[in-house]
Amino acid sequence: MIEFSFETLRPLGLTAFLAQTLATADAPVDSSPQASLPQWMRTAVVHRETVEVHDGVQQFSARCTARLTRALIEEGSALAVGDWVLCQRDEHQQLWVRFRAQPVSQIVRRDADGSRHTVVSNVDTALLVMGLDLDFNLQRLERYLALVGSSGVTPVVVLTKADVLRMTQEELVEQRIQEVRQRVGHHIDVVAVDARTAEVLKALDPYLSIGQTLVLLGSSGAGKSTLTNSLLGCATQDTGAVREHDSRGKHTTTARSLHLLPKGACVIDTPGVRTLRPDVDAQTLSALFEDISVLATSCRFRDCGHQDEPGCAVREQVNPIRLKNYHKMLRESRRDTRSVLERQQQLAQWKAMGRAGRQRLEMKRDGR
Repeated sequence: MIEFSFETLRPLGLTAFLAQTLATADAPVDSSPQASLPQWMRTAVVHRETVEVHDGVQQFSARCTARLTRALIEEGSALAVGDWVLCQRDEHQQLWVRFRAQPVSQIVRRDADGSRHTVVSNVDTALLVMGLDLDFNLQRLERYLALVGSSGVTPVVVLTKADVLRMTQEELVEQRIQEVRQRVGHHIDVVAVDARTAEVLKALDPYLSIGQTLVLLGSSGAGKSTLTNSLLGCATQDTGAVREHDSRGKHTTTARSLHLLPKGACVIDTPGVRTLRPDVDAQTLSALFEDISVLATSCRFRDCGHQDEPGCAVREQVNPIRLKNYHKMLRESRRDTRSVLERQQQLAQWKAMGRAGRQRLEMKRDGR
């Protein structure tokens, strides 16, 4: 059993459940006299060759042991910001990450090639940040909800740049809030703030208690880094202007990073994502698009695909844009969960269709 101070690690997001996990972990350690005592820390930043870890007092640079690297590769995993890791210094005072505790929660997305990529680990609340300027996009918000949906993390929608609308009409802010609630359901909290002001602390106070971990997710330019600075009470994260024609940012934040907040919680800031593919299954989509699942029981056909079938109750009552977004994510989910054999079979079908099409064109040119 490796001893640690609960009160020291609590501001890093250590909960009683996580503490029990760390206390009972069967972790390999270096027992040589030259090595320091093993110490639990939390990953704050992950670089290509090194990681930055925090012990509750200060941050250090460390390297992963070859044994841990091999174990993570065998799992098809990698270290992520928010992981709890066991660290030790060798005789040269080099800090090594020797073990990663099993994450309690993970937010995972799919990369362009379909492989799974862990965004963050051990998070309690995901703040889905969206600007009330031209960044406002309900379809993208649905994709972020799908990203968080299967992780066990609580989503909260944070609408930033409320000052932009308040300069014209206060009613527009409330109108946008209602649009979001109608789309995502009333069980998800929705707040509208000016991320540059102290109102952020009041609006998000229920999620800032000691031991809690938050992650900010949203497009580039939505105001995540500005929000982080307001929560910290100082300008730690770089911020930048957005483009006038679409309110998109310029990727000022380039890496995920964990920060300790004054009230005892911690927050993970993340870069904006241009192309977001949630790692989501059909069951999670059914829960996210509950209105479609309920209406589907009233369709004329039991196996209705809600496309062109007559008597489709879903097409009659659901917003066409929302239904299109649902179909798109469902296709992505089915594609991502196919086995290697199924993908090879589909590729063979596409190639056969391509050859048949070329043959028809050749026969048409030859007058046959």
